Amino acid sequence: MATATAPRRADARFLLAHPAHAIALGFGSGLSPVAPGTVGTLWAWLAFVVLDRWLDAAQWGWLLLAGTAVGWWACTRTAQRLAVADPSAIVWDEVIAFWLVLWLVTPAGLWAQFVAFALFRFFDAAKPGPVGWADALFKRRGLGAAGPAPIGWAQGFGILFDDLVAAGCTLIAIALWRFVWP
Repeated sequence: MATATAPRRADARFLLAHPAHAIALGFGSGLSPVAPGTVGTLWAWLAFVVLDRWLDAAQWGWLLLAGTAVGWWACTRTAQRLAVADPSAIVWDEVIAFWLVLWLVTPAGLWAQFVAFALFRFFDAAKPGPVGWADALFKRRGLGAAGPAPIGWAQGFGILFDDLVAAGCTLIAIALWRFVWP
């Protein structure tokens, strides 16, 4: 019978031990002891404001594609090393998903960006409807004869997937808001 690896807690030493950890932990924002998902989203917002000065729409598109692919790898490897299917310290999913929201609503003023932030955090944290479905889809680790199934690429994708669905719900809510109050 296989023995399960004990879950590990992310800290600064873990963050710096491998590039995948630095990416998945949002370059340290995921180490926040309080609301790491919110802190990661705030970091994403700040990074977007800084990067948006140099990137055009097409470059943002490529960055989002590359960031999703690299993030899948980083989130998978980091979850494996933490021995947790979806550790709260992994915030790259919030980063990529919120960058997507901001990319698609820009140009938007500070108030509209704040509304996007609040809506995204609501959908990501409360996980209503399709977000809850997406959250459960890839993350369940089955029990086999040898114990829990290992964390694999499906769970790594699941870390990203529910946040991308939350981003989609956020964008739909914003589109409806703009349609109703043009």
